[in-house]
Amino acid sequence: MSGRDAIPPSPGDADYAREAEAPQDIFTRNDPFALFGEWLAEARKREPNDPNAMALATADAGGMPDVRMVLLKDVDARGFVFYTNTESAKGEQLAGNARAALCFHWKSLRRQVRVRGAVSPVSAEEADAYFDSRARDSRIGAWASAQSRPLESRFALEKAVAAHTAKYHIGPIPRPPHWSGYRIAPVRIEFWRDRAFRLHDRMVFERDREDTPWRVLRLYP
Repeated sequence: MSGRDAIPPSPGDADYAREAEAPQDIFTRNDPFALFGEWLAEARKREPNDPNAMALATADAGGMPDVRMVLLKDVDARGFVFYTNTESAKGEQLAGNARAALCFHWKSLRRQVRVRGAVSPVSAEEADAYFDSRARDSRIGAWASAQSRPLESRFALEKAVAAHTAKYHIGPIPRPPHWSGYRIAPVRIEFWRDRAFRLHDRMVFERDREDTPWRVLRLYP
């Protein structure tokens, strides 16, 4: 089978015309966070798995981009929050270049949201509160995993999990010093909606800094 044959064709225009959403204008909000909240609420009803999943793009010291899926854990007017091991590849990249981009794609809704902005750590109080809300096994895992670094075997990881399980078999599990959250304060948020014949809707909210007003514009598909 050739490489061309191995990739299924994209849906034809007839499929888009039949399946695309109703043509009413859905960009009725002047606040991008309010609009994002509405879209996320709809995704929670219709996406079968992880409606809060987002692609996180960072860049290393040489400018080489990197991207991976993470989970959105909080969002408000200050920005979009996720949590991770700060000594991971993404943590090291953000330490050297505190800017990032996000992309949410909700296939069931035929919608996408793209975000760009500066990144800063969440407060220790926020990180503690979220860490304490996690399942106990996940908290143990945060101690046991040297995220992004070479692992000699699966057994080595299981051994580390067992050791930390024994260490914290009773009482609270403290948050590791290398585990915290990041907040992306957007300067650009783009909302995209699929439309028939690939004449998609695109609305951009843009500002110079996080403390300046938003500018709103539509883009050609």
